[in-house]
Amino acid sequence: MFSETLKLAAQAILRNPMRSSLTVLGIVIGVAAVIAMVTIGNGTTAKVTAELGKLGSNMLFVMPGQFGPGRASTQAKSFTSRDVSVVRNQIAGIRAVAPVAQSSATIIFGGESRSSSVVGTTADYLIVRSWQVVAGRGFLEAEERGSAVCMIGDTIKTELFGSTDALGQRIRVGKISCEVIGVLSKKGQSGMGTDQDDTVIVPLRAFQRRIAGNSDIGTIMVAARDGVSTTKVQGDLERLMRERRRITAGEDDDFSVNDMTQIAETMSGTTTILTGLLGAVAAVSLLVGGIGIMNIMLVSVTERTREIGIRLAIGALERQVLTQFLVEATVLALFGGIVGILLGLGLAYAVGVYLDVPFVTSPAIILVAFAFSALIGTGFGYFPARQAARLNPIEALRHE
Repeated sequence: MFSETLKLAAQAILRNPMRSSLTVLGIVIGVAAVIAMVTIGNGTTAKVTAELGKLGSNMLFVMPGQFGPGRASTQAKSFTSRDVSVVRNQIAGIRAVAPVAQSSATIIFGGESRSSSVVGTTADYLIVRSWQVVAGRGFLEAEERGSAVCMIGDTIKTELFGSTDALGQRIRVGKISCEVIGVLSKKGQSGMGTDQDDTVIVPLRAFQRRIAGNSDIGTIMVAARDGVSTTKVQGDLERLMRERRRITAGEDDDFSVNDMTQIAETMSGTTTILTGLLGAVAAVSLLVGGIGIMNIMLVSVTERTREIGIRLAIGALERQVLTQFLVEATVLALFGGIVGILLGLGLAYAVGVYLDVPFVTSPAIILVAFAFSALIGTGFGYFPARQAARLNPIEALRHE
């Protein structure tokens, strides 16, 4: 019985292929928009998480000053080497501590030059940042006392040396000449769009004496041990820094301690919310598509009034007529849902390739979109189907 109803529905749909195609267009656009928005949003969330992960795992960084609306205090004094030593010795649960001083300088080798970031730090910097040395080595303890050596990022290696071996070569960093002892693995762009590989890393003391001309430390990076709560380490750092900087009760901090885990969670949560909002906006077009189905089904009922009257007159039951029109509406919606899913995935893939965003599908949202399209067809097709089922056979047969 149901197979016969399905057959009749298919015949009715194919009777006017152009009208049927235009009817399902709203569902196709709605489902495609939802699938594409959610898939692109999931890919963006995955990319943000991955980019933040490149900065380091279980990482916190302490910076002088407070930042944000109504909180700016960028004139706060910098940290000192003594602050770094105290953090290393008095904070429990940390794996590594890296002081960081940074500026930009012109890097020259042979006839090639470029303006790049120069970081003055210690060997612990690579541990905190989870950065590997792919060629050569890191700083030795003796070199950290101020030797003119450096490690370079992948971009520096490619732009200045090309296929030439960089190890043992001397490059000019600003006004000093230093020997390349290591080449770092590729990190790629940060979440802010800066090239993390366009950098030269030198020992902190060499940077302070020969590049910066002062002993300031702009950032203290801290890596917590695996299994240790970064929230606890953050609290310990805040208390220690208040004590070190002689901040009394009631006074605002003149420093900030940021937890990369919290930042990553905040960023992921934000992109997830935005994805949900975009998906909800796109879902409105599904309702528009459902209204289109209802409108066309009402037209179909009017056109087929005499046919319905004949079926009722020869013994067809109201529920059979109701089922026939419901099946027609549902088939249209399901067909639109399938086409919309394929179109949405295709659009998401194309946009992901263009924007360099991972293609992260969500089986749940695909299932929900498909089920919702079926519900749209059933829900908006019910009123026209009920109207058809309740036609008076005598009046229907008189209809021209």
